[in-house]
Amino acid sequence: MLPELRAACARLDRWGAELAARLTSGQRLLVAGNGGSAAEAQHLTAELVGRFDRDRQALSAIALHGDSSSVTAISNDYGYEQVFARQVHAHGRPGDVLLLLSTSGASANLLTAAKAAASTGITTWAMTGPAPNPLAARCDEVLCLPGPSAAVQEAHLVGVHLLCLAVEAALPAHLGAHPRMAS
Repeated sequence: MLPELRAACARLDRWGAELAARLTSGQRLLVAGNGGSAAEAQHLTAELVGRFDRDRQALSAIALHGDSSSVTAISNDYGYEQVFARQVHAHGRPGDVLLLLSTSGASANLLTAAKAAASTGITTWAMTGPAPNPLAARCDEVLCLPGPSAAVQEAHLVGVHLLCLAVEAALPAHLGAHPRMAS
């Protein structure tokens, strides 16, 4: 898995630069996942809204599973398949990014969210387990990692941290950037 992560550094660096540009110009990052992937999604948004490596402005990032009242109301009224899609329609705007995390790449609620994002003009990225998988096929860009679910989830954490480094490295100098992550 380490060679695949090393090979993904250029993509994560590019994603980070793109997020830095979008988030500092008013767009937002929406993130979703199920189970352990939800924890990784929330970890990412906490690092961006708070800070990862250094003090800087807060960046707009929302973990879609974090609002338990919305999650339970949407699930109850529309079904769990709609839990993230409904929030994408509510919170997402053209130019935003939706990042979906999934070890299987087959969760119906994430596939529905990707479809909702595409219809709203939102860029879709995913970190998944082995390719091919339905989520990878539905997103604009994807980082697929081989291996069993537990190893993929651990690699996603490393990917989240690399993405945070890349975002902070790409921020304009007056926002406290540091040298870019090595590719």
